[in-house]
Amino acid sequence: MRKGIQITLTVFMLAWGTSFACDINGTSGIVEDNNLLIPVGAKSVGEVTEVKFNEILDKVEAIYAPVIEAKGKTLQVIRKWEDATVNAYAQQTGNVWKISMFGGLARHDTITADAFALVACHELGHHLGGFPKKRSIWSSSWASNEGQSDYWGNMKCLRKFMEKDDNTAIVAQMTVPSEATKRCQANFNNADDLAMCQRGAMAGLSLGNLFKALRRLTVDLKFDTPDTTVARTTNHSHPAPQCRLDTYFAGALCEQDAYTDVSNTNAATGVCVRNTHDDGIRPLCWYKPKAE
Repeated sequence: MRKGIQITLTVFMLAWGTSFACDINGTSGIVEDNNLLIPVGAKSVGEVTEVKFNEILDKVEAIYAPVIEAKGKTLQVIRKWEDATVNAYAQQTGNVWKISMFGGLARHDTITADAFALVACHELGHHLGGFPKKRSIWSSSWASNEGQSDYWGNMKCLRKFMEKDDNTAIVAQMTVPSEATKRCQANFNNADDLAMCQRGAMAGLSLGNLFKALRRLTVDLKFDTPDTTVARTTNHSHPAPQCRLDTYFAGALCEQDAYTDVSNTNAATGVCVRNTHDDGIRPLCWYKPKAE
């Protein structure tokens, strides 16, 4: 290989592996590239106002800025309320770990306040979600892959986000499908834990419906119709919307404590795994388990 080509490839690999989980412009983030724009003042927008947008991000930042600071890094939450982009992304620049949150996504009519919090959790999941990591042709990235960020986002981050709320009162205002309630009841006896499972499930459904809308799919996403695909290798890109709902639901159902850390090298640490747990396990539609 000629020296110039080798240097170019090395620079590309380093840039990919240490800088971005997603495109810097936010066009390839929690969802695939899309041209949808939802400006401030658009009709038929969802329930996330500018005030709620900032309240949610204030709360997420208060929880995770100290966690990231303890790792010798700094969390930067970039708030772009007026930006119409329907996406979100994560970035690492030196010791600064960033998540960029766009008003366009928050204004989408599928997005509830809990779903928007789950988006922020997904982006933090790229930084903190552990193994498996995204991969390029040549190397592994710093960023947890899309499925793992979804899973960690509901299992760890959203649970911390909800833990001081009156969750039973909040869920009482929701219409939770019976399948979600039944499986949450099977995993959690404590009323607040049960309600957090239900809230997490509904946040995942809201976000899943965003993915469904952006892909122009017509089949409804449901808790009792899981994706039956079995991945031959771990999918590091965006899984199908039903598969992502299954992953969010698995995170909500997992009985592992929100304060039990995951690992950057061991996929079995701090999560629900086969042969140990009956439910809350990463779905096979994107995840190919090794020995756990």
